[in-house]
Amino acid sequence: MNTVLARRPTVPLWFWLGSIFFCFLSVLLSVFLGVADIPPADVIEALSGRGTAQAHSIIVDIRLPRIVTGILAGIHFAIAGLLLQTITRNPLADPSIMGISQGATLSVTLFLLFTVYLQEPGSNTLFALPLEWLPLVGMAGGVIAGGTIYALAFRRDLGPMRITLCGIAVGAVLHALAIGLIAGWGSARIEVLLEWLSGSLYARTWKHALFLSPFTFVGLLALPVFQRPLELLRFDAPVAQSFGLSYQRQFSIGLFLSCVLAASAVGVVGPIVFVGLIVPHLARYFCSRHTALVLPLTLTLGAIVITLGDLAGRLVGQVEEIPIGVVTAICGVPVLIALLRRIS
Repeated sequence: MNTVLARRPTVPLWFWLGSIFFCFLSVLLSVFLGVADIPPADVIEALSGRGTAQAHSIIVDIRLPRIVTGILAGIHFAIAGLLLQTITRNPLADPSIMGISQGATLSVTLFLLFTVYLQEPGSNTLFALPLEWLPLVGMAGGVIAGGTIYALAFRRDLGPMRITLCGIAVGAVLHALAIGLIAGWGSARIEVLLEWLSGSLYARTWKHALFLSPFTFVGLLALPVFQRPLELLRFDAPVAQSFGLSYQRQFSIGLFLSCVLAASAVGVVGPIVFVGLIVPHLARYFCSRHTALVLPLTLTLGAIVITLGDLAGRLVGQVEEIPIGVVTAICGVPVLIALLRRIS
């Protein structure tokens, strides 16, 4: 087994070229296509800093920030799903299974409801919470939910599968609380909340991309260091420990990293479903036995899926665009059914 873990397959050049090409193609399509019909020449002019003010506004201020935000969010969801599936040894694990998305949902619901009450005219409030805090609030809620599940699981020395069940239970409670608050104390911002709950890149700006970029950067730096522990976490604790792995510490690092990546993405774009679940399996399918390629392909596929899904929602829905969360849910169902047939 030492030989298997130590050996690294040679990464073929076609893999890197193919990944870069399809990622670039998806971004290119998303930039040139949209609800507003802009000639390709005008798009190129806008990208080069020239062209009309209208074309510049649509391309640089609307399309590009939502594309970049979507790419970063797709990377976050995909890597979080891969980490969770590996450390829990559960092929159906994703951020929503571990209660991360539900924790973010509850925190955002509380934030939007009570911010309205604090900012209500004549309420004599001492301070007002700006709506720009929403991504940070959502991320904090997701991390707290993941930490709660971790604390409950390790206090009772639960195995990976039981941790997953614990996440499902806690996530169900948090989701029920959020829905109860929405039903009982609906506010003037209910439309904002419902749009966020559906998972959307609508009106995402460069501020959202800048919010996500530090977490993406730190996560990508940590992944190469965490590569070998991640391979060992695929085994039972006694087997992993026989290779000198500090199982609980590395499990904790993997869970924390997945929580931060998923929660930061949920805070910005909402709980986009199926990306963290499906993308890692697609990467494993395409990589076959080359396990060293799964991680980089998961990154690329996460970006491609979100970019093309958002483009499809814009083109099909036109002015009333279909949220990316709805697109991934519709397209993810048949893929999930095929996955269930494959692992059953």
